[in-house]
Amino acid sequence: MLPIVIVNPKSASGATREKWSGVAADLRAHFGPFRVAFTKKPGDGINLARRYAEAGTDLIIACGGDGTINEIANGILSAGSDTEMAVFPSGTGGDFRRTLGLPTNTRDIARALRIGRTRRIDVGKISYISNDGRPAERFFVNVSSFGLAASIIDRVKSHTALKWIPADNFRGRASFALSTLMEVIDLEPKKVLVSIDDESLRPISTVNFCIANARYFGGGMLIAPEAKLLDGKFDIVNIGDITTARVLLNSHTLYRGTHLNLDEVRSRTASKVTATPLNDNDLIRFEMDGELPGRLPAVFEIVPSALRIRCPDPLAV
Repeated sequence: MLPIVIVNPKSASGATREKWSGVAADLRAHFGPFRVAFTKKPGDGINLARRYAEAGTDLIIACGGDGTINEIANGILSAGSDTEMAVFPSGTGGDFRRTLGLPTNTRDIARALRIGRTRRIDVGKISYISNDGRPAERFFVNVSSFGLAASIIDRVKSHTALKWIPADNFRGRASFALSTLMEVIDLEPKKVLVSIDDESLRPISTVNFCIANARYFGGGMLIAPEAKLLDGKFDIVNIGDITTARVLLNSHTLYRGTHLNLDEVRSRTASKVTATPLNDNDLIRFEMDGELPGRLPAVFEIVPSALRIRCPDPLAV
């Protein structure tokens, strides 16, 4: 079968839809022939990828942002298939693309997919409470976190003040920057109970607690500079009780990966994390690959070598 490209036309604030004809031409010229399917609503990527994987498709290419990549990975993994996945980034954040080391130019991406090497990477699995209050499970390929990042994403997704800006990556970046500033000004640490690798639960205070399979999140923040996709471990990064002023003064360190040197930051590797609110009445949502599927309590587990993915050679991590 020809490869299938699953496209989220709404990614990059709708810019993917507007630029698709040119992207498709470059992809055919520098990668080769393919089939295409378009998502229409959240969850379509999972269903389409599962269907094509179960039908025996050898390669599924996710064209969209980190949320689209997450859906395609979940569709393949839920099918129990050995279908290979590839990434054609066309979103606002591009965090997983950064970890893979993919280029940004359309033609270069297509060429990299054609000559890339297939690797088996780790994924994360989360058991949690969904937004409708039911137990649920989901995989992630990049980073999951709770605290400030989840609050920012929630605000971005509900924010309407920037709708007048033309649909492109600038709107997404501007909305993210504005939402970040608004959340930081009203900063309040979360109180949670955390167990790492089945150790005893212990209370912590966190501004943002990250379970990282890959290196970047939040549109280019190097949150876990030592994370590797092939090591069978998460990199855990906890930004503890830190003031608004300290966050603003040290925000540049998140993009350089030097925040690990701050007194309020702790990091380690682990293969399992359990997190629950310290107070039963607290609603603490988490994000995964930039999406907001549910809330704590949750269990985060590494699944080594679970997903075949086409990568630049050599793989960046």
